[in-house]
Amino acid sequence: MADTTATSPTAASRKTTDLSSLGLAIAAEAIRNGDITSEGYARALLQRAGMLAELNTFITIDEAAVLAAARDADKARAAGSAALLLGVPLGVKDSYLTQGLPTSLGLDSLAHFVPREDADAVSAIKGAGALVFGKNNLVEMSYGLTGHNARYGQVRNPHAWDRVSGGSSSGSAASVAAGIVPAALGGDTVGSIRVPASFCGVVGFKPTTGRWPRKGVAPISHTLDTTGVFARNVEDCLLVDQIVTGEQDAKSSGRDDLRGVRLAFAPRQFLDLVDADVETGFRNVVRQLQDAGAEIVEVDLGDDFNALIQTATWGIFAHETMGAISDFLRRHDIPTTFEAIHEGLKPQLRQAWGHIVLPDGAGATSAEAYQTALSVTRPEIQQRLNAAFVSEGALALLQPTTPCTAPLIEEQATVRIAGQEVSYLALANHTVSASSVGLPGISLPCGLSRAGLPIGLELDAALGSDRALLNLARRIEGVLGANSTAS
Repeated sequence: MADTTATSPTAASRKTTDLSSLGLAIAAEAIRNGDITSEGYARALLQRAGMLAELNTFITIDEAAVLAAARDADKARAAGSAALLLGVPLGVKDSYLTQGLPTSLGLDSLAHFVPREDADAVSAIKGAGALVFGKNNLVEMSYGLTGHNARYGQVRNPHAWDRVSGGSSSGSAASVAAGIVPAALGGDTVGSIRVPASFCGVVGFKPTTGRWPRKGVAPISHTLDTTGVFARNVEDCLLVDQIVTGEQDAKSSGRDDLRGVRLAFAPRQFLDLVDADVETGFRNVVRQLQDAGAEIVEVDLGDDFNALIQTATWGIFAHETMGAISDFLRRHDIPTTFEAIHEGLKPQLRQAWGHIVLPDGAGATSAEAYQTALSVTRPEIQQRLNAAFVSEGALALLQPTTPCTAPLIEEQATVRIAGQEVSYLALANHTVSASSVGLPGISLPCGLSRAGLPIGLELDAALGSDRALLNLARRIEGVLGANSTAS
């Protein structure tokens, strides 16, 4: 699949690397302008996918279909099309239904299931001219945070192949970080976009829950689920957000500083259990933002804030899973049942579902506790967060996206954070707060640890303020230094 104009393997590799470094908006503009062809771009990305196959970022890539779609895009361009994503291949998490392309949900039993329809978000990007490059690997039923899949393999971190990618949108994040695709669709319930974005060193955007369409995407919780996107810069997230929601692009302030911007962070809640490298990196970022003119205020969300978040959010998460999945299977004529899925899960996940998801499980959330979480605890959490956004006038709440950098693959069941052995669920300790009440959140790469592993900065904003958050993130990205692979 190498470019036939290459004069040597080295030249071919360099050509592929050059094209794979393009960000989404830049690649789309280059195709529209005729600087590159969609077919040439797709061939370069397919070649890169082959070179990096051991990362396990994709479950399915139909090379012939990708190239045929790219040739069609080139014909459309010649006929005058100026679609925003014309001819650009994107990755799609394999929890999204894709017409004519297998959708496994991460399960062995659905390896050959081919939907008759696209998820709404997939329809949106196709309508803007994008191609589906392939279906990204994921944790079974999106139930996990490290990127392990018993049937399709562990997704490896492109920065260190012996490290996890994060999950559940593991392949989506890693494929963007590896330069296989310029952007990819993912899903986030308690951190499944932001955790892998942090570990893989890319931008991961979780919209306000319910703002992006969820139809046609395998669910966990109708209260918490949202679709979203990975890219190598904020500008590309803005572009995909515009396409999926129909909202026009927010104009940039044109400023390269943060004067007049007030931001908040809660050290007692979000720096209590973090690795030293992560805390050092985060405090360095705070200083950089202050040096750029931002006003940073410390807030305290309460002694019991983290306990409220954990109890309410995980309780809702588990209580809604069985009903949400069963309904999804029925509505989309998927040839399996919840019971069959449960039986086919890897042992550790099957045991976890038996404990917290099945109504008779020892750890199942009662109907009363579920209602309390929805009607009492969530409003209390929202009220405390509002204190930062309203009382303090902060545009966003800052914290490290994850309390540590990517753990070793062999140590993913129990991870070490700040010298303590804790469950891998602790990887979502910071992301779960925005999920609990549906806030928009974005993770930005903000540096490397001493071991050279990416560190993420999370910005959470008030409900519905997605475009303002993305604009703010674009300014902060400029202050911190945009990821060089997105240029």
